[in-house]
Amino acid sequence: MSSSTDLHRTLKQSFGYDEFRPLQEEIIADALAGRDVFALLPTGGGKSLCFQLPALLRPGLTIVVSPLIALMKDQVDALTASGIPATFLNSTLEAGDAKARFRGLHNGEYRLLYAAPERLMLSGFLETLKSWNVAQIAVDEAHCVSEWGHDFRPEYRALSSLRDHFPDVPVMALTATATERVREDIITHLRLREATCYVASFNRPNLIYRVLPKAKPYDQALQFIRGRRDECGIIYCASRKATESVAQRLSEDGILAEPYHAGLEASQRALHQEKFLRDEVRVICATIAFGMGINKPNVRYVIHYDLPKSIEGYYQETGRAGRDGLPGECLLLYSPGDVAKQSAFIDEKPDPQEQRFAREQLQQMVHYSEIASCRRSALLAYFGEEFPESNCGACDNCLAPRQTFDGTLAAQKLLSCVYRVRQVTRNFGVGLNHIIEVLTGARTEKLLKWGHDRVSTYGVGKEHSRTDWQSIGRELIRLGLLRQTPEKFSVVEMTQEGLEALRSRRTITLTKPLAVTDAREQRQGAIACDEALFERLRALRKRIADERDVPAYVIFSDVALRLMARVYPTSDADFAGISGVGEKKRAEFGPEFRAEISAYLNENAKQDFAPISAPASAAPASRPSNSSSKGTWDLFAEGKTVEEVARRRGLSPRTVCQHLAEMIATGKKCDPRRLFSAEQQAQMEAAFALHGIDRLAPVKAALDDSITYEHLHLCRAVIQARLNKAAQT
Repeated sequence: MSSSTDLHRTLKQSFGYDEFRPLQEEIIADALAGRDVFALLPTGGGKSLCFQLPALLRPGLTIVVSPLIALMKDQVDALTASGIPATFLNSTLEAGDAKARFRGLHNGEYRLLYAAPERLMLSGFLETLKSWNVAQIAVDEAHCVSEWGHDFRPEYRALSSLRDHFPDVPVMALTATATERVREDIITHLRLREATCYVASFNRPNLIYRVLPKAKPYDQALQFIRGRRDECGIIYCASRKATESVAQRLSEDGILAEPYHAGLEASQRALHQEKFLRDEVRVICATIAFGMGINKPNVRYVIHYDLPKSIEGYYQETGRAGRDGLPGECLLLYSPGDVAKQSAFIDEKPDPQEQRFAREQLQQMVHYSEIASCRRSALLAYFGEEFPESNCGACDNCLAPRQTFDGTLAAQKLLSCVYRVRQVTRNFGVGLNHIIEVLTGARTEKLLKWGHDRVSTYGVGKEHSRTDWQSIGRELIRLGLLRQTPEKFSVVEMTQEGLEALRSRRTITLTKPLAVTDAREQRQGAIACDEALFERLRALRKRIADERDVPAYVIFSDVALRLMARVYPTSDADFAGISGVGEKKRAEFGPEFRAEISAYLNENAKQDFAPISAPASAAPASRPSNSSSKGTWDLFAEGKTVEEVARRRGLSPRTVCQHLAEMIATGKKCDPRRLFSAEQQAQMEAAFALHGIDRLAPVKAALDDSITYEHLHLCRAVIQARLNKAAQT
């Protein structure tokens, strides 16, 4: 098995990085030890490295199951540029090219082979694979195996038989987004054996999340894009017609854009994607058919022109912004009208269970769109993760909190109306729209037939519009005073808390609706650099990329170019310090880029820059790096307390606890009595035994306030270390 030194040497030589991202080193170590692994890492979290690096450190071939042809080509191009022998097999290859690749595979010339699940599961192909010394199988975008995921693909189900054909080959399943239910589905259907499960934080601290009320959506999108000169982005639309209309209007307004949807000819669709990947168009207007896992790191913004169907889909799509770690922006244009359209589509589904599930997903999406609290916290909560701060500093609600008002009178009227109507109807309920019709004094046939014009709350809410009442009603649902059922004919019901609020007449604070505002804020986390030099380096990169017929980011990422335009490397030694520049790229492209920088400095003076800032939400949300955690552990191992370590390292006690938990979970020995009392440990372990260790919120709710989330993180790490040790004996 390779040592930690081998891993870090390969990381630097082949990929150009000095340190692993959170969990990468642990996942790679397990892969090299021959264990099955489930890895859930956020988009941009470095999933690919988890199977690419091990492939370089052991004999044999790593098979990578990938769902998209374009993604295969991108990843192979990037690996080849870094000197890593990789190839792909798919339907785009000419016969001669395919034969040459088969010949190379038979001769053991490649370390990685990318293939779609359909090709992989062909009986003849499976038999051929057995002669190629398969060392590992990596299933990328593994959530496609689950019917409960946002992008189920039936062909992924067939992958379960890989275990029969390759019983001794370790399998790694990777995804960027999966609820607990989907994770269990993946492990079951891929037949992972005693898999080590790694779940990183879902937080993307470099992304800003915003929701705006939909009002002239094209004008809103155009204004947003014009404010981001030379940056590229994706606009997601609900229909094929909308993608074509928006793309055409943008092109007419001077912004190069192309549509992308399943109705286009395959060749046309591939051409549009290729132009976007090569920065020949700034904007791609797409349905959700567009490039799951597209490997373009410099997408700076994602606009949802229409409401997504689910939180999982929204998270996956927004995750295509800022994959390089630089700031990205996510704008959702929200309209209750879109909710009605989605509901109509759901009504057309033939399966009642499928309808119910889709309505639940839609309600969660509506809740996210309308909340006044931190959107980042709401996103993470959906995936079972607690965000430790009340203000993330990188969503519209945290950057500019919405105003609140005393909504007691309006809430009392609406709650009372639900109560009175329920008294009259007795055996069945009504929907929120019907309640609003009663409040505003409508005279619909159904209302009059049921005698709801005679209840005491009939017409008492004429001071508010129907839109205002809908907003108030949805907020009362979010506050838990009302409940909305997910059936086709959804009804609103009074909760016990709502009944108590009605009887006690307690004060109820409501939030003013979203307002249409300019969606531009200061973007933290950007790499300040000499912008004129950056543009020259971009032009050089584009020329080299075009000569080689690859996307520009295959040569160097925007991050690497910005670092060059910040530190002005003119020697080979200086160039070696640029993150993401491995030995092959330094040797192949370094001379031209150093010459360009030297030529620039002959005419221009160097600029000085302040230290690189991190996104406001990075500190509480991101997982600590291994080196930082080790520094914390070394001080703690010397006998210092958490508070002493925090003062010594200039960290918060919370961060110190996160570091310690990470080190304990990986096997570092620690006396738990230094972290919490024996009584606290007994209470926490009992709660974990009852509620499981995946989510901390239900465990915390079962314990008293003397036990903090820091205690829970540490206790969970102790339990994980114990379980891992038991599994190895």
